[in-house]
Amino acid sequence: MLTLSSTLAIVTVGLVIVVGGILGLRLHAFLALIIAALTVSALTPKTTIEWYNLGKHRIDIFKVQPDRLLLELSPDMVNKPGRRFQLVSRNRGTGEVESIGIVAIAEFTTQKNRDGHDQQFAVASLVVSPGTKTSDLTKLQWKSTYVVSPENVANSRAASRQTVGNRVAISFGGTCVKIGILIALAAIIGKMLLDSGAADKIVRWTLRLIGEKNAPASFVLSGFALSTPVFFDTVFYLMIPLGKATRMRTGKDYLFYVLAIVIGGTMAHSLVPPTPGPLFAAEELGVDVGMMILMGGLIGLACSVFGFLYALVLTRFADLPLRETPDLSLEELENIAQRDEEDLPSIFMAVMPIVLPVLLITGNTVIKAILKGVPSSEISPVMQSLDHFFELFGNKNIAMAISAGLAIVMLVRQMKRDLTELAMALQAALASGGVIILITCAGGSFGAALQQTGIANLFGDVSGASTATILTIAFVVTALVRLAQGSATVAMITGVGVMASFASGAALGFHPVYLAIAIGCGSKMFLWMNDSGFWVIGKMSGMTEWETLKYVTPMTSSMGLFGLLLTILTATIFPLV
Repeated sequence: MLTLSSTLAIVTVGLVIVVGGILGLRLHAFLALIIAALTVSALTPKTTIEWYNLGKHRIDIFKVQPDRLLLELSPDMVNKPGRRFQLVSRNRGTGEVESIGIVAIAEFTTQKNRDGHDQQFAVASLVVSPGTKTSDLTKLQWKSTYVVSPENVANSRAASRQTVGNRVAISFGGTCVKIGILIALAAIIGKMLLDSGAADKIVRWTLRLIGEKNAPASFVLSGFALSTPVFFDTVFYLMIPLGKATRMRTGKDYLFYVLAIVIGGTMAHSLVPPTPGPLFAAEELGVDVGMMILMGGLIGLACSVFGFLYALVLTRFADLPLRETPDLSLEELENIAQRDEEDLPSIFMAVMPIVLPVLLITGNTVIKAILKGVPSSEISPVMQSLDHFFELFGNKNIAMAISAGLAIVMLVRQMKRDLTELAMALQAALASGGVIILITCAGGSFGAALQQTGIANLFGDVSGASTATILTIAFVVTALVRLAQGSATVAMITGVGVMASFASGAALGFHPVYLAIAIGCGSKMFLWMNDSGFWVIGKMSGMTEWETLKYVTPMTSSMGLFGLLLTILTATIFPLV
């Protein structure tokens, strides 16, 4: 049986492999994560894995009445009176799972729950196993005693007996099932937006709409929109030439333009699907993707406003000269600034691949929320039609596939490419998306291996913990991983692996979307030399290393902290449960 110290030791070994492999040995993130997953899984005892799997399917025990041998259970986990379950506990010495007895549902009753509200519970009788004395029941640690179905007992035992390779492969495949198609489609959309000039059109249109004097606000909004289907590094590559060109026209505020591009791009990168980090967090924590888009978008925009105000104050006292960089000469900047608008697609076509999946996916979420609990006989024909429409087209994979199709059509129309050129563009997009899928799914394997160690026990029982405490733990864990190895996406994957166990029960007291957002905000902390984004921002903008640390790092970290505070406040006022 793993003690807390041995659990911490195994988790530390896994983290050292990831951080040391990426930074010290210069391993690809996929290899580092897979090696860490295999190592952690191999070091975790089978009894610990069996207990973890039982815990995922347990029925919460509300109250114990040992004198009557009755248990009161939450009724949403039972089907009908007479159904039988097993009461299992764990031997403190050996760690083996032991059967205490059989639990049979006898009747239902209404009593006050922990919040003082009336709630229906199932009353269950307990028949103890031979050799178990009734007096022994009083000695049980009921918080570590589970009521589970016989099927789940068998499945948990079978899962613990899988080979290390099979366990890692199963979790890898499970992650791919959830997000593999989405990431591939998002890669196609991003590539089509870049090649067709649609991304350039969005930036120019926003700049013209808001006005050149409000160029920083235009860059924030454009960066935020583009970073939902496109990786942050790519968005910065795209937008920094436009920021430089604007500086050439206005003759001022170059630092403000650079920071504005970072503000919008970095927040969407960690909070709004289908970007891999927030998409992975949503799927692993059981958060509807539409809900993640909605709440991540709202809090991400609020953080962007905070970052904008931060940059506004900072640039009153500091400025950055426009310097030539290896990637772009001042002469090339002039050509970008003078690019013919007619060579770009219409704004309607440019924004459709971004806006349409958001409308479809969030529309499905909203319709389901409206109709939740409403009897089918009371739903109007119009609402039934809307429900059927969004159930089909609001599916995340279908919505993204439609968007990818629109983006491909836009590229073909705009560039008038033949099928060979289009195939090459798609191949490049899928090659990029394939790498992201490999890294994300390897991270899913590593996260699953971490969870099976019982790492959630390191933080104790959260059933009585405050909202602020739980969200702060998620934030700090993610921030520390970001500090150690640099990648925001890997930090989020690891943070989810540590915190996912909390989201599986009712102990949170708030919707798990807030847990996903807190993890995303934690990934904004401590931008420094071990992050590729640090070098992309610095080298592409012409900043020195010290300028990047002085201007960009405090801004992104303060945005992350503000996001945490806002998330805690929102989860406290609107827990959504």
